[in-house]
Amino acid sequence: MANWVAGHTGTRFRCIVTHASLWNTESMGSTTDNDGWDEPMRVQNEQYSPHRFVADIQVPMLVIHGDRDYRVPIAQGQQLWYDLLTHSATPRDADGHTQHRYLYFPDEGHWILGRGNAQVWYETFLGFLDTHVRGVEAVRPATLG
Repeated sequence: MANWVAGHTGTRFRCIVTHASLWNTESMGSTTDNDGWDEPMRVQNEQYSPHRFVADIQVPMLVIHGDRDYRVPIAQGQQLWYDLLTHSATPRDADGHTQHRYLYFPDEGHWILGRGNAQVWYETFLGFLDTHVRGVEAVRPATLG
């Protein structure tokens, strides 16, 4: 839902955080372990796929995904990240910098459960909100150096 909101609300929100999220309904069914994602569902939802509205995303997004997520495969997070950097209303600038952020967990699934990983998740999440909502310079977790 966060991805849909990002492409349909302009600057109503100061930032959006999306975790283990569906980005492209056209490719989702062929990569997930969810046997309920059948052809009629894909066709029905194609027009509502969040990826179709990437050009309308104006606010910073924090994309979080685990590589071992088989329900919403990592390809969904990777395509979202690529699309933000190349097709959003606020892609990379001339120096290659972006307001968007990507937090990747190679050893986690749909939920971030590892103690150290969960701490990084929360510190990154709260830091992103501090920066974009409160206007406070966020301190990066030491593990992200």
